Amino acid sequence: MNSKPQDSSGPSRRTFLSAAAALAANAMVKQSRAEAQSGPINILYLHSHDSGRYLSPYGHNTPTPNLTRLAREGVLFRQTHTAAPTCSPSRAAFLTGQCPHRSGMLGLAHLGWGLTDPSQHIIYTLRKHGYRSTLAGLQHIAAKPEQIGYDELLPHKSNSARDVAPVAVDFLRSHPKQPFFLDAGFFETHREFPDPVDNPNYIQPPAPLPDNPETRRDMAGFHASARILDRGIGQILDALDAAGLAENTLVISTTDHGIAFPNMKCNLRDTGTGISMILRGPGVFSGGKACDAMLSNIDVFPTICDYLGIEKPAWLEGKSFLPVLTGAAPEVNEAIFSEVTFHASYEPKRSVRTKRWKYIRHFDNRTTVVLPNCDDGPSKTFWMQNGWKEEPLIASEELYDLVFDPMEHTNLLKEAHAHKTLEHMRGQLDAWMKKTQDPLLKGPVSLIPGGHVVDPNAISPKELSRYVTKS
Repeated sequence: MNSKPQDSSGPSRRTFLSAAAALAANAMVKQSRAEAQSGPINILYLHSHDSGRYLSPYGHNTPTPNLTRLAREGVLFRQTHTAAPTCSPSRAAFLTGQCPHRSGMLGLAHLGWGLTDPSQHIIYTLRKHGYRSTLAGLQHIAAKPEQIGYDELLPHKSNSARDVAPVAVDFLRSHPKQPFFLDAGFFETHREFPDPVDNPNYIQPPAPLPDNPETRRDMAGFHASARILDRGIGQILDALDAAGLAENTLVISTTDHGIAFPNMKCNLRDTGTGISMILRGPGVFSGGKACDAMLSNIDVFPTICDYLGIEKPAWLEGKSFLPVLTGAAPEVNEAIFSEVTFHASYEPKRSVRTKRWKYIRHFDNRTTVVLPNCDDGPSKTFWMQNGWKEEPLIASEELYDLVFDPMEHTNLLKEAHAHKTLEHMRGQLDAWMKKTQDPLLKGPVSLIPGGHVVDPNAISPKELSRYVTKS
């Protein structure tokens, strides 16, 4: 088994190649866009809650035909990961183009966390170039949406796609001033799930879980929620077509992190960090292609800048992946990083991932799982009934070979043949933490003044009201 670390060619050569690829990409994209359409490009940002990649474009039998249609008309990204497998930090990473501990979003917005500098939100960069920003539905990066600075907030009864889609449709029918950035966020597929409409006997539960009546019924509930999500997305896409706006609109469909099942959401394995991402738009974002480049959701902001031909803000940490789409480069990232600090509970951990390897480091010295960071549901109940609370964690460090162990079951930490790779991955994570001034380098991270958290020894995130730490 090959355990050699990733190629570490000199930075000057990498810099030269990256610059050359960027120049080639810009030229090709400008030509492609000019041939595809004239006038400004609108942006429609569609985002769901807790969907991972358990959607039909990724080969699952989850009933999402409208997302499949979008993928067949655009580009399906099969190896995109979130910078944080928790709700607010992931969304902040996407919208600011930087890791959560740099943006200030170390925990959940409704528990006290927020952006250190709201002007780093993408709407402010776009505003400089004439974009009007509109929010429909869920946002989850501020306690109140008014704090973000959207030009317009559309009224809606709830964050369900049932209520968000109609107001987004009305917006598109109103002949909105162009260019626009329409942010449409949906509660689905967050728990609690609706009652199943599909027969659970014919549904496969997610891979980390055993196949039994409890997990099948749980996944059937996810399917029911995904149906609502997809129906709303379909209504919005149809309205975009009917309004004659599809030809000059970049549609971005994504989610925040893995699905809300044990060992998925709030987990640094691929089951937690792997996210869906589909982009459809004039030029390179068309044609029904699949992209296997390893990307982070912090890479979308700089990609949008390159695609629109506007300057990139200095704070961006991600890399434009246009060179991949134009064929100028097979990859733009040698490594990507992900993190958890606070979710419902404090659970500090960091990871670095290459195409071949995954390294995870825990910083809290726990020996058992932090149960409040797993949403309640039938699958969690089944694991709890079988002793999950006492199940020991693998180790404070984890190393996985993603070629021979894609489900990350066999920790190679103590294997002699993987020692050089382990040291290399440790070094990559250390260097990134220093470069990004990760607060964990100074020890445990304090809760934000006025913030809330659940005791990590509790069972459920619903026990939040029982625990309020120092402010």
